[in-house]
Amino acid sequence: MFQNIQENLINHLQQIVRERDPYMAKVGHFLVREYIREELAKFATVEVHKFEVNGESYQNLILNLWVDEKGQDRAPILIGAHYDTVLASPGADDNGTGIAVLLELARFFSINKATDPIRLVAFDLEEYGLLGSRAYADFLKQENQPLRLMISLEMLGYCDRSPNSQLYPPGLKYFYPSTGNFIALIGNVFTIPEMIKISSKIRQTNIPCQETRR
Repeated sequence: MFQNIQENLINHLQQIVRERDPYMAKVGHFLVREYIREELAKFATVEVHKFEVNGESYQNLILNLWVDEKGQDRAPILIGAHYDTVLASPGADDNGTGIAVLLELARFFSINKATDPIRLVAFDLEEYGLLGSRAYADFLKQENQPLRLMISLEMLGYCDRSPNSQLYPPGLKYFYPSTGNFIALIGNVFTIPEMIKISSKIRQTNIPCQETRR
């Protein structure tokens, strides 16, 4: 199973890793967006949340994976990743890795039903001020659609086991490892119980994990 996941992640990255700045690399941006749409559509109907910035229309792609009847009335867990990049970058780690994992989570949860509804979202225009996620958050507020939890997948591919390979803003180096070989969980005070559960599951796979709150 792990080998299949690894192969799938590599295959996704081969399609995603290209210049796809939404303003200066529009062809790459379009191709990656349509690849994500096609992959998500293998598991359920893909919803499109359109939003406008400076008169131009952009798209967040949404996949809802529902559970049995007992869980349908629960607020969903939203798992998101952005597919745009900064100018002149192929975005392999930021955030091709996040999108690749998002696509594999779609496959996983389509087979292994969760106890809560899962909503997967590929956000656009995050590198220009979190515009896609802000627009979608405003939409959810207007529609009075609460979430149980939001998990953002960001830059999951970096790993360096060399000593002192992990750098931090001033002060944080005294609290976290100096080797960049771990998954970092960052959340606010309200998400602490969820972070503890997630980090426990991650550590069971022998992958180092660190939690912090903002």
